[in-house]
Amino acid sequence: MSKIYSIQIHYWLPATLLLFLSSCVVDVEPYDNSKRGNFEALWKMVDEKYCFFEYKDIDWNQIHTKYAGKIREEMSNIALFDTLNLMLQELKDGHVNLYSYWDLGRYWKWFEDYPDNFDANLILNSNYLGNNYRIAGSARYTILSDSIGYMYYGSFSGALSENNLNYILTGFAKCQGIIVDVRDNGGGYLATADAFASRFTDEKTLVGYIQHKTGKGHNDFSEPFPRYVEPSSRVKYLKPVVVLTNRKCFSATNDFVNAMRYFPNVTILGDRTGGGSGLPFSSELPNGWAVRFSACPFLDADKEHTEFGIDPDVHVDLLPEDVQKGFDTLIEAARKLLLGRE
Repeated sequence: MSKIYSIQIHYWLPATLLLFLSSCVVDVEPYDNSKRGNFEALWKMVDEKYCFFEYKDIDWNQIHTKYAGKIREEMSNIALFDTLNLMLQELKDGHVNLYSYWDLGRYWKWFEDYPDNFDANLILNSNYLGNNYRIAGSARYTILSDSIGYMYYGSFSGALSENNLNYILTGFAKCQGIIVDVRDNGGGYLATADAFASRFTDEKTLVGYIQHKTGKGHNDFSEPFPRYVEPSSRVKYLKPVVVLTNRKCFSATNDFVNAMRYFPNVTILGDRTGGGSGLPFSSELPNGWAVRFSACPFLDADKEHTEFGIDPDVHVDLLPEDVQKGFDTLIEAARKLLLGRE
């Protein structure tokens, strides 16, 4: 059965960092509201502000040549939308969207050609959450039979307050280790991801850098600005933690996984994340269609891009034979790791 995924990406940043990034959102020169005018406006906007041309080795001028010949004034708006969407898909970026009244242009190849490595129904069966799990905000959590804590959080757009985290982690205090499952988490608020990560460290930790565009050239960027996760002053969990990942961990979740991998008590287990490390820029075409794309790159602590995802410390795939028996291969591997059996 086919599935429809709603990928929600909302970056919320502190005021000081928003000031630093103010050059990410600037007006572009006006174009007329014709088919050609909308095409040229979109191409130029992306040309001047998209942040991964060099990293992805994309010849945007060649892309202009490829699609300019497809634009005709007599074409329908639907045909124009489809053509512009195809052009944007050349960026191979899940943060790139074109919005009209009848469709949402998107690029989903970043996860479509990869195994799911997640079965929500399996999580809800009696081997894991069952019928007696607790709900705090948007998180579901329980203590498994071997005293390993398990928590599933499916969206950083979902409610997860500081008090929610206090109660969850207090409940896990007696556990030998905990599993934080963020599989199929398509992103959300970066501030929520950082607040969550801050509960698993007792030291200020450099987790990456961010840059902003300083000019219209494809490689015109500021010097990298460091990003840190500060330890929370509230309840923390500093015993062993395993974070479960799959390819649909995207955007703010990708950033959460990146931060967590720098903490010595944390192991990342599962599949490579989906990436999505560009801070999105939003604007509008002359005809009113909205467009969003990556404008400011996030780097890891080694100043390397994570746009194409983050590899786990331990690669584990969900095995069909385990699913048939009612077991999640990744959860079982995490339990063994936390219990010192592997």
